[in-house]
Amino acid sequence: KITERLEKIKEIIEKESEYPEKVRILGATKGVDVEKIKEAYDAGIKIFGENRVQEAEDKIFKFNEPEWHMIGHLQTNKVKKALRLFEVIESVDSLKLAREIDKRAQKAGKKQRVFIEVNTSEEETKYGFKKEEVLKVMDELINLENIIIEGLFTMGPYPVGEYKSRKAFSFLRELRERIKTEYNLNLKELSMGMSEDFIYALREGATIIRLGRIIFGERK
Repeated sequence: KITERLEKIKEIIEKESEYPEKVRILGATKGVDVEKIKEAYDAGIKIFGENRVQEAEDKIFKFNEPEWHMIGHLQTNKVKKALRLFEVIESVDSLKLAREIDKRAQKAGKKQRVFIEVNTSEEETKYGFKKEEVLKVMDELINLENIIIEGLFTMGPYPVGEYKSRKAFSFLRELRERIKTEYNLNLKELSMGMSEDFIYALREGATIIRLGRIIFGERK
């Protein structure tokens, strides 16, 4: 079933994305058991994302072949452990968190790959830098020596609707272009779009779509 679902998703990517060859599927594994993750890996998904450090630790211990990303809100007291587990932390949503990652990465002797999370929907329930805040903090972010900023991350608005979803995703794409122009920083990744709204994200240039239910079915 996972193989069949992936084939349908790939067809949608080919149809909806202007650059389908640049799009990667991230399997969002919250509530998904390791056997299903292995099945998805064998079907071709090589990146998986977890929302919580504790749940991720058990899964990564059992299956560490894929590239694992942190895609949920990360508390500063979990940073040390997160650096051991994840190749990429996509959800860097504050200066405080970025500084803590930088400090812990320096102590660990590594450069941590990260994305900057932006609250493009301006919903109070969502984490992320405010839309008007991102460019104001970029000077400090790019000067943190132990993080490598590779992209931007957002969660689309809820409930999903084409107009407001595409507006949020297009903002992220345009923000990337502004950062490239003003800071000479080429951010290759736009991580946006989930099972309910990934088609709209593809239309606005997503390079990573974070899919859970549409791949794995209903979760625990």
